[in-house]
Amino acid sequence: MNSETKLYTQGLEKYPKTTIIFGNLLMIVWIILGTIACRFLCSLAAWLYLAFAIIMVYIVLRKLICTDCCYYDKWCPIGWSKLSALFFKKGSVKKFGTNIGVKLAPFTYGVLSLIPLIFIIASMFQKFTISKLIVLVLLLVISFYSGGIGRKKSCAKCKMRLICPGCAVKPPSDA
Repeated sequence: MNSETKLYTQGLEKYPKTTIIFGNLLMIVWIILGTIACRFLCSLAAWLYLAFAIIMVYIVLRKLICTDCCYYDKWCPIGWSKLSALFFKKGSVKKFGTNIGVKLAPFTYGVLSLIPLIFIIASMFQKFTISKLIVLVLLLVISFYSGGIGRKKSCAKCKMRLICPGCAVKPPSDA
């Protein structure tokens, strides 16, 4: 195995089911809140956001990222490698760090965060309500957790962390 495909040997072979369930519930809540936030301003935008989120998160990124991951058909931090294995053929771990999916993921999750925030803030200028404020706060909390704390926790235990360009933790000193 060359340096490009060196896996982090201390990484987890499989993640706990509680981590997977929590991550999936958080993603579903994030998508629902984002859809509600868009709905406050425009129903069509809400439907487009929901369609974009489902297609990108559960289909496109699963095909582009998970098929080349060493966790393919295993219990990864959010269980999506198992989902990917149900629909797509296994790719190559050697391609993981350079595939288009790892470049597309930050854009996708950025859209999932920013678009609803823009829409809900714009709707608050039209008419402020407590429900909008609650959705805004929850979106900010989930975005902060998912993009920071949750990601770092998952990356710290991931076998792919040495070759993943999106890894949220510094390489270990024993790498």
